[in-house]
Amino acid sequence: MNLQEKINLTRGIFERVLSFADHQRIYVAWTGGKDSTVALSLWAHFLEENGIECKPAAINLDTGLKFPEILAYRDALAAKWEIDLNIIKPELDVDNYPVAEDKVNCCRDLKIGPLKKAIIDFNAQAVLTGIRSDEHPTRCDRDQVEQKTDPEYFQVNPILHWTEMDIWSFIVHKNLPYCTLYDQGYTSLGCMPCTRKATGMGERSGRSREKEESLDVLRGLGYF
Repeated sequence: MNLQEKINLTRGIFERVLSFADHQRIYVAWTGGKDSTVALSLWAHFLEENGIECKPAAINLDTGLKFPEILAYRDALAAKWEIDLNIIKPELDVDNYPVAEDKVNCCRDLKIGPLKKAIIDFNAQAVLTGIRSDEHPTRCDRDQVEQKTDPEYFQVNPILHWTEMDIWSFIVHKNLPYCTLYDQGYTSLGCMPCTRKATGMGERSGRSREKEESLDVLRGLGYF
C-alpha cells in the first residue's frame, strides 16, 4: 500500500467516525509530536474538503514537564492553523510530586487522569490519536476504532497503518512544520524526565525503558 492509499484509508476512517459521532464532539489528542500533528493536519483538511465549517478541536495535555520547544511549537501552530486548542493540566502540584519515580503512577496521575477528566468535561464522543502499529509491540494489535469505557468514548487511531517513513514523507511533501527537537536527535517526544535523544536502536529508543516495558499496564489504565 503506497502513501496515497494510506491517506485514502485514513479518510475512510474519518467518514466512519462521522457516522456515529457529532463533528463538534470529536477531538484530536495532539501532543505536538510528528504523528499527532499529521493526524491533526489530515483531520483539518478532511473537515475543509467536506464543507464542515468548524475549527478542528484538539486536546493538548501539558503535564508541566514538557520541553519548552514543544510548547512553543504547539502555540505557534495552533495560531497558524486556527485550531480550537484545549490545554489540560493535572490538578496537582508537579513541583511537589515524585516525578518519574514510579513510571506507572506518574503517567496515571499526570496524563491518564487529566485526559479522562477532559473527555468527560468536553463531552467528547471520539478522540483521534496519532498512534501507529509499528511504533511499539503493544500497538500491533490495536484497532482503528476502539470503544472505551470509564469514561465512554471512541478512541480512533486514523494513522495506525502508517509507518515512521510515511509520517516523514507526508511532512516533507506537505511542508508541515515540526518541532525543532527532531533536528537535534530526538525521534519520539515525551516529558523531559523520560525522554532522551535516540540511541539508534528504534524510534522510541530515547524513551524511558521502565515506561516502555509498562505500556501494557498503562494501556489497561487508559493510556493510548
